[in-house]
Amino acid sequence: MPDIDDQLQKIAQEIHDFDDSPLTAYREKNDYQPVPGEGNPRSRVLLLGEAPGKKEAETGKPFMGSGGKVLNDLLESIGLSRNDVFITNLLKDRPPENRDPKAAEIEAYAPFLWKQIEVIQPELIVTLGRFAMHFILDAFHHPQKDKKISDIHGQLLQGKADYGDVYILPLYHPAAVLYNRSLEPNLKQDMQVLKVFLEKTSRK
Repeated sequence: MPDIDDQLQKIAQEIHDFDDSPLTAYREKNDYQPVPGEGNPRSRVLLLGEAPGKKEAETGKPFMGSGGKVLNDLLESIGLSRNDVFITNLLKDRPPENRDPKAAEIEAYAPFLWKQIEVIQPELIVTLGRFAMHFILDAFHHPQKDKKISDIHGQLLQGKADYGDVYILPLYHPAAVLYNRSLEPNLKQDMQVLKVFLEKTSRK
């Protein structure tokens, strides 16, 4: 069985070579990099955002801008760092002007995400923002899949992956705090759900 790191590196190379992507031309025109994801591939937790921004596309690393600083602070508030989790996005390339992901783009990049999930086999997928939330809940045919993020953020939802049980924790996107400070207490409180989950569970 190939090493987890080798498997993820292979997926990252596949993303880099993905010439059929609807965002490849935009990446090449702006000399951007794909953003496969990074962190601890042996983590029990996978954080899933929506798409890379400008800073992410310049560095090839997820959550490196102002939203990333918010995420770092949130993780630190429960005693974690970026190195304790694996962080990735639905889209592995930046959409123009940081617009919302299009359905065709999500569909194009989804196979890479599923490969990453199958390799990492997280016990908990923390969705950051409504696009990531709806994608995961819909994929797992969860009864809450049509709910708004304002209704179910911070709730621990159970699903079933090919490798076994998985929990889903919908959170507001960290960057949302930059535009709406009233969401900050919600995010901090919801992060406590992640902390309690890690304290109460362990890998089998």
